[in-house]
Amino acid sequence: MVLKKKKEIQVDAFFLDHHQLEKLQRFSKAEEQNLASLLVHCAELRNGIQQIQCIKQIMPLVKQMDQSSAGDPMVKACLDVLGETYFSLGAKNPLKKVLASSLNGLPGHLMVPAVQSFVCCLREELKATDVYLYRKVLDNLASCMEDFSLGRACIKNLFEEVLQFLQKLLLDIQEENRKNHGNCIVQTQLMHDLLIAIKVSMMLIQKLQENIQGSLWKDSESFVWQSMCSLLKSCTNFLMDATLLQTVQTTSGLAVVLFTRAMYEPVEELPSLISGLLRGAVEHSGVPAWFLRSCGVLCTPQLPGSVLLFLCHGALAMLDWKNGSMGENGEKLLLDIASVLLSLSSELKEPSVATSLSRILVIWTNSALAALVSGSPDLKLKLNGSSDIIGKLLEYIYTHWDHPLDAIRHQTKLIFKNLLQIHQTTIAGSNGKSDPFFARLIKHLLSLDWHVKGKYTSLGSLVECVGTENILQLDRAIPVRILDVMSDQSLAPYASDLLETMFTNHKAHFTLSFHKGTWIDQWHNIWVSPLLVILCEGNHDQTTYIIDYYLPKLLKCNPDSLSYMIRILQASADANLGSCSTRGALGALMACLRTARAHGHLELSNIMSSGLVSTECIKQGLVHQHSQVCIDALGLLCETHRTTEIVSLEEMQLIQFFMLYNLNNQSPSVRQQIISLLRKLFCRIQESSQVLYKLEQNKTKQELVEKSTKMPPLRILQQYKDFMSSVCARLFEVLFPGSSHPTRFCALSILESIAEIFSVPKGQAQVFQLDQEMDSARVQTLIQCFASTFEEVKILAFRLLMKLRDVALNLQGSENLDLLFQAAIDLSTSTKPYDCVTASYLLNFLVYHKGLQHICLGKQLKHNSQLDENTSVSTVEKNTLAVIKLLLVNVEEEIFQAKKSLLQAAASFPMYGRVHCINGALQQLPFNNLTLVSEWKEIVTRLILMSYSLSAVVSPVVQSSSPEGLIPMDSDPESADRLQMILHEIQPQDTNDYFMQAKILKEHCKEESEKLADQRPMKNSCMEMRGKDRQACDVTAQMVLVCCWRSMKEVSLLLGTLCKLLPSQTTSEPSEGLITVEQVKNIGDYFKHHLLQSRHRGAFELAYAGFVQLTEMLSRCNSESLHKMPEHWLSCVLEEIKSCDPSSTLCATRRSAGIPFYIQALLASEPKKGKTNLLKMAMKELISLAAPLNESLSVIPQVHALNILRALYRDTRLGENIMPYVADGIKASILGFMSPVWAVRNSSTLLFSALITRIFGVKREKDENSKKNRMTGREFFSRFPSLYPFLLKQLEIVTSTLNSETEELKIHPSLFLLLLILGRLYPSPMDGSHSTLSIAPFVPFIIRCGHSPVFRCREMSGRALVPFLVATEVPHTALALLRGLPDSAAPGMRQNAVHGTLLQVFHLLQSYVESNQFVSLDFQQGLCDIITCVGTKLWLAKRLNPCLVTRAAYLDVLVMLSTHLEKFQKQGMQFLDFWEEMKRVISDSELVSGIPDSPAVPGLIQYLQSITRLVISVLSVTAGPDLQSCASAAAEDTAKPSLSVAHLLHCEFHEVRLLALEAILLGLRQRNSKQIAEGRGGALCLPTDLEDTLLRMALKETNPQCFCKVLEILYNMDLRNVLPKTECSIKMNPNQLLTWSLNLVDISSSPEGQTIALKFASKLIIHLLQNHQQIPEEVLKKWVQLIMYFCEDEQETEMLLAAAEVLKSITSFLLSSEKLILGLSDTLGLWRCVILLLQNEDLVVRDAAAEVIQVAQSEKKSNEGTEV
Repeated sequence: MVLKKKKEIQVDAFFLDHHQLEKLQRFSKAEEQNLASLLVHCAELRNGIQQIQCIKQIMPLVKQMDQSSAGDPMVKACLDVLGETYFSLGAKNPLKKVLASSLNGLPGHLMVPAVQSFVCCLREELKATDVYLYRKVLDNLASCMEDFSLGRACIKNLFEEVLQFLQKLLLDIQEENRKNHGNCIVQTQLMHDLLIAIKVSMMLIQKLQENIQGSLWKDSESFVWQSMCSLLKSCTNFLMDATLLQTVQTTSGLAVVLFTRAMYEPVEELPSLISGLLRGAVEHSGVPAWFLRSCGVLCTPQLPGSVLLFLCHGALAMLDWKNGSMGENGEKLLLDIASVLLSLSSELKEPSVATSLSRILVIWTNSALAALVSGSPDLKLKLNGSSDIIGKLLEYIYTHWDHPLDAIRHQTKLIFKNLLQIHQTTIAGSNGKSDPFFARLIKHLLSLDWHVKGKYTSLGSLVECVGTENILQLDRAIPVRILDVMSDQSLAPYASDLLETMFTNHKAHFTLSFHKGTWIDQWHNIWVSPLLVILCEGNHDQTTYIIDYYLPKLLKCNPDSLSYMIRILQASADANLGSCSTRGALGALMACLRTARAHGHLELSNIMSSGLVSTECIKQGLVHQHSQVCIDALGLLCETHRTTEIVSLEEMQLIQFFMLYNLNNQSPSVRQQIISLLRKLFCRIQESSQVLYKLEQNKTKQELVEKSTKMPPLRILQQYKDFMSSVCARLFEVLFPGSSHPTRFCALSILESIAEIFSVPKGQAQVFQLDQEMDSARVQTLIQCFASTFEEVKILAFRLLMKLRDVALNLQGSENLDLLFQAAIDLSTSTKPYDCVTASYLLNFLVYHKGLQHICLGKQLKHNSQLDENTSVSTVEKNTLAVIKLLLVNVEEEIFQAKKSLLQAAASFPMYGRVHCINGALQQLPFNNLTLVSEWKEIVTRLILMSYSLSAVVSPVVQSSSPEGLIPMDSDPESADRLQMILHEIQPQDTNDYFMQAKILKEHCKEESEKLADQRPMKNSCMEMRGKDRQACDVTAQMVLVCCWRSMKEVSLLLGTLCKLLPSQTTSEPSEGLITVEQVKNIGDYFKHHLLQSRHRGAFELAYAGFVQLTEMLSRCNSESLHKMPEHWLSCVLEEIKSCDPSSTLCATRRSAGIPFYIQALLASEPKKGKTNLLKMAMKELISLAAPLNESLSVIPQVHALNILRALYRDTRLGENIMPYVADGIKASILGFMSPVWAVRNSSTLLFSALITRIFGVKREKDENSKKNRMTGREFFSRFPSLYPFLLKQLEIVTSTLNSETEELKIHPSLFLLLLILGRLYPSPMDGSHSTLSIAPFVPFIIRCGHSPVFRCREMSGRALVPFLVATEVPHTALALLRGLPDSAAPGMRQNAVHGTLLQVFHLLQSYVESNQFVSLDFQQGLCDIITCVGTKLWLAKRLNPCLVTRAAYLDVLVMLSTHLEKFQKQGMQFLDFWEEMKRVISDSELVSGIPDSPAVPGLIQYLQSITRLVISVLSVTAGPDLQSCASAAAEDTAKPSLSVAHLLHCEFHEVRLLALEAILLGLRQRNSKQIAEGRGGALCLPTDLEDTLLRMALKETNPQCFCKVLEILYNMDLRNVLPKTECSIKMNPNQLLTWSLNLVDISSSPEGQTIALKFASKLIIHLLQNHQQIPEEVLKKWVQLIMYFCEDEQETEMLLAAAEVLKSITSFLLSSEKLILGLSDTLGLWRCVILLLQNEDLVVRDAAAEVIQVAQSEKKSNEGTEV
């Protein structure tokens, strides 16, 4: 909405030298303007824009000259100067293009002299011999050939000279590149020059072809021919040179084909030659000698993959594929290129090369489309959808459509789109919609899971081919399915794009097929109605992404749908207000209106004046429970299509209303949205005010405005000013001391936006200025924000004060300034870390005050009068220098004292605060514009020395082997010995005796402090603050540690900042630089020392932050010695790791401490666009160390390597550059997991975890089996092909021991890791015959993993098997597994193997029945075969099987089948035999005959739970009408099991009772729900005497879980059915039952029991009161007290929510009723509970309590409506 400022064009002016000016002035005439005088005038101008205007006057002047002027010396002189000027201008200077454009209009009679002048100038240019000046000549040559007829004529005249120059240039650059090997900066510059040179050579051949045609080629001795051969040879060498940049190689591939095409005869044979090169089948006898001499290296059988790729690119881009000009050879070449590219796709995995390959495949599809237009029938047959090449292309698409690189995903989409067009072209004339290729693609795509991103783009392309209607005929629910997916942000953009394609295509189809207006309702039902349902009831993420991505596209396609949306939502807005979790109709309405207004489909004033939406409705939205509804309502007011739309008074009042309630929102994202939307509103006010100011001056337009707004512009402007003043007043009002962080953040951010938007440009009226609203109190309010413990509040306050610094500083008197400065200095030495941050911001603000320098100098002993007298120095520089000097003096003194007693320093003056303030002061100093350079050089040197000195004092603590516990508080011998060992290790600089014995500093601490304070130039504020009341100074290990690691942190950041000063000296004299190269090298050595030796994580992580600043500076540095330092450091540390020297100080524990950080910093700062040589070198070394071939070597290097690799794989800055090494990392981690050394196994596990995240992405769901973090086997093995044989081999090794009887208990360590990887792969329905890496070979090994003796491994193998089988293979595999089970119990039967097989069968069948929503003949047959086979192994579920675990596993299979068969039964399938078998299994179970075993028997509980589930499943089936309506008359009797629900409830095992109770509760909830009405599932048949049974259980139940469940069921039952039975069942009347339930709240030991008891008692009370039954007053009093007890702050969230639910249920009857049933006191007490809950810290509780108010409000409204 905010307009972007236009960029000002920078044009560098040109200058003429003395000789040129003299030449022109000889011919210039003062009295009249001629060409010479115009050029002189132009040269005298110093503004490039003015010179452009002057040059444009040349042509009109020249065209006035007659024919004789061609020989005029003046014209000759002018043309000479113009030529020299043209060639002197830079390539990007607009003057050059303007001059060329003007000279293109030169009259014909002047062309010859002009060409002569320009040829002369160009010839001089071509004499250049310095390699580093070649770029200017190349730019000039390129400019001459680009739309410049005069330039092209010059090159035509100098064709041979230009060819010779280019030939020499390519050789020179090649030689210079060789000389500068290792100097990355120079080499990069040379590479870019080389790239331009090749491009210019190609331009020369393409644009001046007439110069190289005809007889020239017949003479191989001619100069042109030899030059062309030389160019061809050079380009071939570049193509083959893998050390060059990839862009150079790519362009060389283009050049090789272009030059060969220009030289080769007959040209018809060229495609055959290129085919031979690509296939490695070139016969030397059939190739010209000149080609062999120039390109002989290409005529080999095995060319590198990248060379083949770039040759393919050259052939596709440089040959003419249209009109069939190349004949059959061209068609063969096209097919050969496709084959080569597709074979390369499985070899070339480096990200940049893989991206190039995908782009070249797009070019191939475009070329194929061009060739098909006039291609032969044979080509059409070979490019048909069913052809082999198209099949392989589809394989490539399916493998890469979810690639992590955006570029590859995008190219894949284009390939698929072109591929569909290719197929359409091959079947031209036939009906594409019924084409089997398209039908097969649609079927396969629809069968894919919706989490696959490629599915959306591919379906979108197919929609354009076959139409939306054809796809909807297959599945009408597709729009709803896609909308359901939009709760995932990563899928939402893809899903919305597909929906847009579909509904746009559908609308076009309807428009063509039906009359206008007849189809719109049908279109709305398909595309709009599901949207409205989700907007009202969907979850937060889903509705947010639908509003952001889908709704704007829908309204753009059909704006008229808005009225339909408003009509539907308005009808239910009052009834469906929404809640804290759902938007409701009101929220949906706000979202639709906001989107419509923001995109220009709606005028807010129109809908409000027409009564469609009322002000009250918008107010309701602005304070809605659902925060996103508030945001949408605010967005409706703030966002408009036009940025100058006038803000109405009503809108301003609504904004003020919004700001009363929403500034304290707890959600950061909501706060950001509030700030962003208000910023848009302020921009509207600012921009519309500018329009109003202009209209005020234009009376005619002013009248138009008054008609539209009904008020004059001045009145609107006054309203704006009043509104902005009130907004600022409100914002400053909420910044009171103690206000919450969200409130402060919002207020300060909004104030900053106001200050920024309403800044005053020169000469422009401004409706509002924030600095005019400022007074001393408000400035003080902002300064007080520095005291916040949240740094982002400090930052916002500081930025705002900086914008208002003139007025803020003027309001600070000298006394106040002194106090503030003293406070800052005091805070800088506080022991609280956040105080030093406050001090830093305060000092950074005060340095802008002119009086600060005198205060600083007054604190120092010596006064620098010279500095004071220098008036040319800026205030900020003088003040900053004075502040840093003062802080530096203090910290130097404190370091001196810390050397005597580090403990004293930690307790009284931790030094890190001073250093933090110094660093903060340096951050805002303009180093490129300093006046006092010598002073600053001295300060920088002192700062570096101070840093080293401070580090020397504190580093021994953080580098010790026990940094966290350095000071023992006990005096036992063991601690003392340990302490002596640590002291010997660190050798501290302390000279006192504290480390010799454990003690606490008492009174003498105070005396020492006072002595110290006397020695220092200023008093220590901490000592003063403690005062006389100070009794003791207890120094803990933590205090010392905090002091030390924070000091290390600040030193590191300070040194990192100082390193950035180095580039300033490269642009000036070395003496002027603030820091020397030697100092930078020393800083680098410092970082190396501390990163490699620090043990404390905080210390090395923060040293890393400073080191990264250094390495990034070094990577950009021009100094070769500095530029090569990272490489040297990396080599040294890798060598030290490899050497395994016993004297090495590298930390092998703590995950290698700072070593990974050190290497990360070195590698991450390497330029990403280069060859990443450091990364390649490091990864090669580390992988060889991580998976050593010789196991006898020390494990320490291996541990270091594994830890470093883990850090590198986790580093997002390395991006896709790290992906080629992932496969090796996986191998190292799996092999390392088998090491006998724990340290190696531990590091391998951590590495494996990092790699899983790197491969499959960050875990986005709690469900481990979700497909969101998985990929197809084809994609996985295509990206990591070397893992295919490795994983297969490892799996074979692992499973080889599992079937051995003698080694049954031998557990292979890597089995778990293998199953973790394989479990994340799955087959795709798109798998075809073209994939070489099939995942089928893994299946037998995974099945064998099910025999593992480890339960978890068997379970994982069951899950891992499912993804490896395509749905069509599941029945066959499941049958094979079932048939492999034993037919009867045998002595040698291995129950582990049986259990593993049953788990695999369970997961296979579950996926099979869940994936088949509709019954097909194949599915029906497959299911019947499985059920038959299951029946033959039923002995495993009965007593014949002695193992209860396998019995339970088999029963789980039966339960799963029973549950799903009910669904298929409703679709016509009959399974009566199955139900009969189930009845027998239940009859044979211990539940019927009694349970003889004790609970301690392994697997008993598991078995009982499984058999209980089976009973419940069968009972729920018999409850439904479907079974009774079966064909067999005896069906009902057959199916009824021998157990009832009552039998289960009386079982002695609470696990059985709990399952039965859960089933009853579910059945109760489903009884009258939609699920039964829609036939989604049968509810459990509840017994008639259930109430009696439950009431008795409530009194007798001893298990807490079962008891809670019983009460929950009673709570969900109709009390009219329960209460009549209490007398006979439990001998209680209703009041006794009430008393009993209230007592339960008191005696229950669990919050769950208390919660459900209170809810049940509350429901009972309401029921009794509504039925006018008496309840004793003391019972009601007790109930009220219990509710109050539940509402106390310290209660658990569950109890608070229960209280809120109870209060909501009684609101209409007791709380908002005019008749005070409970009496005034108790009613007010309950309202007090509501208020308490509304103030609770937990947002969920507050939202629940808000619903009480909502119910009360709606009750009040309904009562008012009734009265009316």
